[in-house]
Amino acid sequence: MSKTRRMSKIFAADGRSVTLALDGFGFSAKTAGVDHAARTVPAMAEHGLDNVLVTYGQAKNFAECFSDVGMCLRVDASTAVFDPSVPDNMPVFGIEDALRVGADGVVMMNFPGALNERTTNEFAARLASEGDEWGMPLICEALPYGYPVTTPESNDPRTIATAARFSEELGADVIKTRYSGTEDDRLIAENCTVPVLVLGGPKSDHETYFAFVADAIARGASGVAVGRNITQDPKPLAVVSALSALVHENATGAQAMGIYSDIDQ
Repeated sequence: MSKTRRMSKIFAADGRSVTLALDGFGFSAKTAGVDHAARTVPAMAEHGLDNVLVTYGQAKNFAECFSDVGMCLRVDASTAVFDPSVPDNMPVFGIEDALRVGADGVVMMNFPGALNERTTNEFAARLASEGDEWGMPLICEALPYGYPVTTPESNDPRTIATAARFSEELGADVIKTRYSGTEDDRLIAENCTVPVLVLGGPKSDHETYFAFVADAIARGASGVAVGRNITQDPKPLAVVSALSALVHENATGAQAMGIYSDIDQ
C-alpha cells in the first residue's frame, strides 16, 4: 500500500482529522477509560472519528474495533512508566511491526532541545527512511525540551514551531504538538509544510476545550489528537461529534457545545 493511501485513512477527504489517542498506557500508569473507548471506536466512527493512535498490545487485542478508522502504531514508550513527566522515551517497535498489525502510520515522540535529543532524532530519521521505503507515514509528536511544560520556552509557539519544523526535516509526514491557546499558535502550522495535529492537552470543561479547538483550526491546525477529553468524558460520542464539526465544518465553540448538549448517551 502506498503512503498516499495510508494518509487517506488518517485524514478525511478534506485533509483534516479527528484522531483518538488511546496510547497513554505506553507512558503513564494513570490512564482511565481507554479500554471502554477502544471498544466504542466503531460507534465513534459513525460520529466522525477518523483515526486512532494505539499501542502494539491494543493493535492486537482490539483489532476488530479499528477496522473502520485509520490506525497508527505508537512505536516508542516511556523509560519510567510510573513517572508521569515522561523523563525519557525509548524505541520499542518499528515499521515491520506496524506492517504486521496492519497500521496506517507510526507515531513517536521527538524532543528537540532535550538531553535525549540525539536518541529521538536518530529514531525519527530511521523511521522516516524505512517508512518511505514501505509507504508508512510517520507522525512525530514534536515537543521542545521534553514532554512536560517546565519553562515558558516549552510552551512558546515560536519554540514549538521550530521543533515542529525540525521534526519535519527529519522526515515526519505529520506533526503532532501542543498549542498554547494564543494568537501566535498560527506560527506553528505556518512553519510547516505537513499537516499539524494539536494534542488534546489536560482535561478541561467542554466550553473551554471546544473554544480552544476552534481557535486551533482557525490558526492552521489540520485536526486534533485527543485522549482524556474523549476517554474520560461521560459522553464520548457527543465529544467526537462536536470535534468533527469543529475540525471538518469549521464550527464555532458555541456550536460544538450545542452539538454536545443535544446528544444523549
